[in-house]
Amino acid sequence: MKVKVISRSTDEFTRERSQDLQRVFRNFDPNLRPQEKAIEYVRALNAAKLEKIFARPFIGAMDGHIDAVSCMAKNPNYLKGIFSGSMDGDIRLWDMASRRTVCQFPGHQGAVRGLAASTDGRTLVSCGTDCTVRLWNVPVATIVESDDSSNCTAEPLAVYSGNNAFWDVDHQWDGELFATAGAQVDIWNHNRSQPINSFEWGTDTVISVRFNPGEPNLLATSASDRSITLYDLRVSSPARKLIMRTKTNSIAWNPMEPMNFTAANEDCNCYSYDARKLDEAKCVHKDHVSAVMDIDFSPTGREFVTGSYDRTVRIFQYNGGHSREIYHTKRMQRVFCVKFSCDASYIISGSDDTNLRLWKAKASEQLGVLLPRERKRHEYHEAVKNRYKHLPEVKRIVRHRHLPKPIYKAASLRRTMTEAEGGKKKEGKLIVLQEVLPLNHYVKEESSKKLSELWHYQLL
Repeated sequence: MKVKVISRSTDEFTRERSQDLQRVFRNFDPNLRPQEKAIEYVRALNAAKLEKIFARPFIGAMDGHIDAVSCMAKNPNYLKGIFSGSMDGDIRLWDMASRRTVCQFPGHQGAVRGLAASTDGRTLVSCGTDCTVRLWNVPVATIVESDDSSNCTAEPLAVYSGNNAFWDVDHQWDGELFATAGAQVDIWNHNRSQPINSFEWGTDTVISVRFNPGEPNLLATSASDRSITLYDLRVSSPARKLIMRTKTNSIAWNPMEPMNFTAANEDCNCYSYDARKLDEAKCVHKDHVSAVMDIDFSPTGREFVTGSYDRTVRIFQYNGGHSREIYHTKRMQRVFCVKFSCDASYIISGSDDTNLRLWKAKASEQLGVLLPRERKRHEYHEAVKNRYKHLPEVKRIVRHRHLPKPIYKAASLRRTMTEAEGGKKKEGKLIVLQEVLPLNHYVKEESSKKLSELWHYQLL
């Protein structure tokens, strides 16, 4: 006689501590749970609703500037640090954890237009409308974390003068060179007082410059003549030039795919291009209702954040046509600069109301230390929501975003204008067809007459 028994290993179901939960053994046979899909659908709905309930993206504001925040820069060597420059010439280093000023860099007599930190995080480069470029020594992390550095004031290491105002600056990812944008593109070295190289293509002002993260000698610029230009430091002349319909305010390279870059344009859209093929855009990112002022990629390369003149901050997928998130507050004015934090967890925006604002990259993400059970619960909710995201009810809840009334009306008006423009193009095509068709018909009639005459002549 055969006897079947249940055999279990003691290590699998014995609790290590008395506070641990009892382990539950489940039979995953689908025949035992005929309502499993219906239950999961309800869980997906609840997960989507809970995400909306717990969506609190705004963390806090950093107040201290007395004029509009015009530019920002990240410190690659210090996770909590962010540099900001304002229109009154003030430069500050902020500690995002405590949301307070750590160090000030006085010296500029005009608006600060560009900030860039070296890869090792020890040097800060600033430029402004006072026709000067300044090099600063950045306090080390141990000094920054101490309480005595709250009133730290730095002195410039070097001051470089130019003939025209500077509009932007960017530091080489791997090297000692940095580039400034103004009447021309100048390449500087830390140890020289004059530019080691200059590039010029046209007579218009260059307003943005960015070094490629993968190729240190390649950089992209945008100018007020609606052009986007690629430069190679190893060649004496510019490499490629692209003319847009409207002006490009800022450019950002994808850090994970360095051959691709995205341009923030005046026509409310962002355009992603492949630097090897500039004939057409790979993707057009829509949703803003006013000029896009700044753009920055996440360190993962899968998302980028934009700040716009319409007083909103939006997050886009790198290949998505529409934004997945929109951030706004009643007090926030026109956004001039935005940055992703170095760990891709936070977003910092600087606006016209003199404030820097700190946001969560995921609006409903729980801050602080998560217990293993909490982490598993969040992962399960995310997996169930992604599994049923194509269903209408779940899709409606996930996609819904509350918009301020001016932005909602402007988006509706922009949609109407776009549809009307498309209708005009269709009408134009119809008119052309109506003009062409009678001519073709006449040609066919004439040719048929000639053929009949020829056939009649052959019969005779």
